[in-house]
Amino acid sequence: MSERVVIAGASGFIGQYLASRYRSRGATVSTIGRREADAAWGDTAAIVRLLDGADLLINLAGKSVNCRYTPENRREILRSRVETTRELNEAVRACDEPPALWVNSSTATIYRHAEDRPMTESTGELGTGFSVGIARAWEDEFFAGDLPATRRVALRLAIVLGDGSALTPLRWLTRLGLGGTQHDGRWPTTRQRRAAGTCHEFGARGGRQKFSWIHIDDVDRIVLFLRGRSDLDGIINAASPNPSDNRGLMAALRRVLGAPFGLPTARWMLEIGTAVLRTETELVLKSRWVIPERLTEAGYRFSQPDLEPALATIVRAGAELET
Repeated sequence: MSERVVIAGASGFIGQYLASRYRSRGATVSTIGRREADAAWGDTAAIVRLLDGADLLINLAGKSVNCRYTPENRREILRSRVETTRELNEAVRACDEPPALWVNSSTATIYRHAEDRPMTESTGELGTGFSVGIARAWEDEFFAGDLPATRRVALRLAIVLGDGSALTPLRWLTRLGLGGTQHDGRWPTTRQRRAAGTCHEFGARGGRQKFSWIHIDDVDRIVLFLRGRSDLDGIINAASPNPSDNRGLMAALRRVLGAPFGLPTARWMLEIGTAVLRTETELVLKSRWVIPERLTEAGYRFSQPDLEPALATIVRAGAELET
């Protein structure tokens, strides 16, 4: 009998990739989502039927944070993570034969802005602000209650790189000659944004904000690795063991794309640009320095541990798809 995998939030970049990979390995993949899925959110009975007897549940549901943090978007970012995770928790509890493993997406953004030292599962310090609050609520809901037959793992994902990921706009900027360092700086904010925790405070200078990342192939391989390691549960940092910084990222991308130069971007330019694009500067200016301590200690070997070769692989794959 083939492996039965259920993916919630399968319409996104990571979900589509994982669904394709599992199907290519002969697994039966079912999906939970808002549209064109095998079960819809709100239909808990249908979700229970999908999960009963399944081998693996992967939950990636949640509105993208690549948006402007308006009150409406903040509410939806929270709701789309917490309510869906709560419904899955209830559905797993209702199963006669619940999945043996439930892997839930989380985010490395839960750690504080870090320039002084890396954040690991054992020594990392959680941050403050809107994004951190979302991550805390998400994980709290995931680990709520007792599920004795289901092992739970929260993957604190770094920036996931692949063709069609957050890398896409950076590639376009680089090809246009705008692929230089993205500099932080001082910027005025409003009382409302400060109260909501959505303003980025001036941190790293000179593009030295750390850039923790992971290749999408390793996301797939980590879930496979977890299937075979019943001793691993709880929090897992899913990030390359070799983080870079913004300067290193943009320089590597220029080399991979053959861009002879890249104009740097100042904070004021980023603020204007993100306002136009309806996103937030936090996504490029927060220093994310995350190390996969538990995976490394467990013996996991990354397929893409180094940034520049990983970028080259992604760019090469994208070029092949275009030809």
